Amino acid sequence: MILKADNISHDYNGDKALNKVSLEIKEAEFVCLIGESGSGKTTLLSVLSTLLKPKEGTLFFEGSSYSTIKNIDEFRQKNIGFIFQFHYLINYLNLFENIKLANPKASDDEILKILSILNIKTLKNKFPTEISGGQRQRAAIARALINNPKILFADEPTGNLDSKNAQKVFELFKELSKNGTTIIVATHNKELAKTADTIYEVKDGQIR
Repeated sequence: MILKADNISHDYNGDKALNKVSLEIKEAEFVCLIGESGSGKTTLLSVLSTLLKPKEGTLFFEGSSYSTIKNIDEFRQKNIGFIFQFHYLINYLNLFENIKLANPKASDDEILKILSILNIKTLKNKFPTEISGGQRQRAAIARALINNPKILFADEPTGNLDSKNAQKVFELFKELSKNGTTIIVATHNKELAKTADTIYEVKDGQIR
């Protein structure tokens, strides 16, 4: 078990966002959190990814409580990758440079290997404004993978993509999980979520 949430609750100024949520996620599992806007899925993703500290409950990573982590920034860098709805690439850097910036210690060969896996190696010298939305999101995924994270979190990663490119991104997540990366995605798209190994529906701050 790579990740476990035990009775997680959170609120914003008294407005309950999560209410005693418990779940377990296995290593290399592809998990989708689905739900409408305001359901609590993004809050749950933020808690699981250490971006948000819950008001109640305990989180465990590989059997150890998150509360025992002394340096959370170092922990994230070693274990966690993030993908968001917007790619957040730097427009004045080419794709290769964007990924290098995320991990200056990465070798050129390591960067090129990831770009090749994502089928954008030929675009390495292109700038974000010179490529398509689907290609930019693949570059964002490459940036998230360059630190070889154990868990990859994605919050509505296909929100700005057409259906064809969105499907390709989810198929890529499936492939990455087969290769050993745990994938946790928050999405409102139930059809795309069917690609996942496990689906949790979040409604009114609870798992349904």
